[in-house]
Amino acid sequence: MIIDARTHIRVARPSRDLAAAERFYVDGLGLEVQWRTTERVSGHHDLLMVGPKGGGWHFELTRDPERPVEPSPTVEDLFVVYLGAPVEEVQVERLLAAGGTRVAAHNPYWDEFGVTVEDPDGYQLVLCSRSWGA
Repeated sequence: MIIDARTHIRVARPSRDLAAAERFYVDGLGLEVQWRTTERVSGHHDLLMVGPKGGGWHFELTRDPERPVEPSPTVEDLFVVYLGAPVEEVQVERLLAAGGTRVAAHNPYWDEFGVTVEDPDGYQLVLCSRSWGA
C-alpha cells in the first residue's frame, strides 16, 4: 500500500501574516516551528512550517508578498485536534491571547464536543474532547 500510518503529510495554506500565524499555532496551540524562511527571496514564497515534535505531519503556511493569495476559509475548513479529554479553559485562553477568536461552530456537533477558535486568517481550529474515531 502507498499510504499507511507512518506516511508523512503536509497541509499547506496561505496566510496574511506569518508572524501572527506563528503566535497562534506555536504560542497558542503548542506546536513547534519545524522550519521557516530566513530571508526574502524574490520569486519565492515566505514559509513557516509548524507541527508537533516528532510528528508525521505539519502545516506549511505560505505568503508570497509579490503575488499574495488571500486566505478564503469556509466554515467547513476545520483543523480538528482530538484530545480524548475535556478541553481545558487555560488552553482556550492561550489561543485567544495568541490572536485567536472563539466562535460558534457551523456544525453543532463541534460545540457539543469541543471548542472552536478561529486563527488570525479565519481558519477554524476545533479542540475536541472526544477520542479519534469516537
